[in-house]
Amino acid sequence: MQLRSLEIFCAVAEHRSFSRAASAFELTQSAVSQSIQQLEESVGAKLIDRGTRPLSLTDAGELYFRGLRRFLRDYQSLEREVRHRGQRLAGEVRVGTIYSVGLSYLPDATTEFSRLHSDVRVQLEFGHSHSVVEIVERGDADFGLVSFPRNTKTIVHVGWQSEPMRLVCSPRHPLADSDSVGRDQLHGLSMVGFCRSLLLRQEIDKLLAKMGVTVNFDIEFDNADSMVRAIEANGGIAFLPQSVVRRETATGTLRVLACPDFQMNRPLGFIFRRTAKLTPAAIEFASLLLGRPLPIDRRGRLDPSPRGGSSPRLTGGNESADEHTATTSVVA
Repeated sequence: MQLRSLEIFCAVAEHRSFSRAASAFELTQSAVSQSIQQLEESVGAKLIDRGTRPLSLTDAGELYFRGLRRFLRDYQSLEREVRHRGQRLAGEVRVGTIYSVGLSYLPDATTEFSRLHSDVRVQLEFGHSHSVVEIVERGDADFGLVSFPRNTKTIVHVGWQSEPMRLVCSPRHPLADSDSVGRDQLHGLSMVGFCRSLLLRQEIDKLLAKMGVTVNFDIEFDNADSMVRAIEANGGIAFLPQSVVRRETATGTLRVLACPDFQMNRPLGFIFRRTAKLTPAAIEFASLLLGRPLPIDRRGRLDPSPRGGSSPRLTGGNESADEHTATTSVVA
């Protein structure tokens, strides 16, 4: 049994989708399916119920998934410590990040990195996706973290994860106690939304149009954190990335509503300047976030060749739609 097979299973379990896991690992859907089948044969149990939509885990699969997540986290942490035992990194890592990613994912990562490398300072610069791209292009950041990453003449990207969007509301909202929210309940609803200029809002609008649903975005913001505060204060409702509301839903100040007809994932990824030579500290911090080593050549630059089996494939401008657009589906 290979470690990669375990990672693939965890991706399928997290996304509840073969296709999204395949996109995350730059594999075909059939290759992912075959890997899962081989894993099931190895453990002697059915792990995934393929007859449901979205797919679900069996009882054995849930047990296996919980254990594997702990194992993989411990393994990655151990690997980092062993790899850098005796190696002393120093200097500064400059990271450009969109607000939602920086606030949701980076605090724990920077704390862990500082524990391992106390002589390295991580400097964060927050902005919208277009401004993060600009500071990476100028060389003012070692790399950036954005949603809907894509390759350009000056930028290469590495896919990171596909984050579910959720329908979230205040406990005071009229729909707060609903078991499920359908298209009819969404139609004509007053909502808090992202600004029209943001790509995430445009993707939300496209999916709603496919559903035949029109909502009224009465209040608009350019960042998710302000949306969360507005929903809490005004008893509102919105579509938000899952990571953004993790704390609020855990404490009960916000509620996640089931919305089977609205299935959307926001792709997140790393962006790098094509000609940039990354420092050892930047490579290590990016690898910690990514959960696997960056594909780096001997010059310290991203290596777009497919030599590394677990490394993402970097293309030069003809990326598939899954690499830089939201994953959406309309349930008929």
